Amino acid sequence: MKKVLILAIGVLFAGAAEAQTFGIKGGVNFSNIIKTNDRNFDTQFKPGLNAGLFVDIPVVDGLAFSPELMFSQKGYKNTGTSLLGAATEYSVTTNFIEIPILAKISAADKFSIYVGPQVSFLASTKEKFTRGDATYQNTIRNENENLKKSLVGGVIGLGVGLTDQLSLQGRYALDFQKNNENGSSETPIYKNQVIQTSLAYRFK
Repeated sequence: MKKVLILAIGVLFAGAAEAQTFGIKGGVNFSNIIKTNDRNFDTQFKPGLNAGLFVDIPVVDGLAFSPELMFSQKGYKNTGTSLLGAATEYSVTTNFIEIPILAKISAADKFSIYVGPQVSFLASTKEKFTRGDATYQNTIRNENENLKKSLVGGVIGLGVGLTDQLSLQGRYALDFQKNNENGSSETPIYKNQVIQTSLAYRFK
């Protein structure tokens, strides 16, 4: 993982040297899961953060290669009521380092379409259970052989220019691979999905 990330950072900065545009971005994720082995396990979207770097490398008029290096929080939550009537919430937060490899299509003035694959590298996984005023947290061991350390997915989204340097972006990302090859009582099998909004600032 470290070698891939070092290579990605090198490619990003090399691209920035040749790019017309490079910048930073950050915003909010709304993540949930697509379950594959337990349809009765009801989950809701949970908020998280995203932040990172991007470059735009022109290919032809109206089309650019736009790779990114991102930190992205995914996961899900489940709410309910205990036998004693106390409100409960169980949530899982998975922190990823992601490399979206996107095509940027300039469809109109200050309006762009983004589409392409991405690779996600698992950094950490935490679960949290709240019942009434009591909260319990646990870090799931990443060396668990069942957990996939890298996932391939896809991204599609839109960008709207607010000024010459500031833009608002929205996108949907879906992991094509399952998080857990075999599943367990603690870690069910699912695929991540994320609705992501962010502000992007371009330096040049």
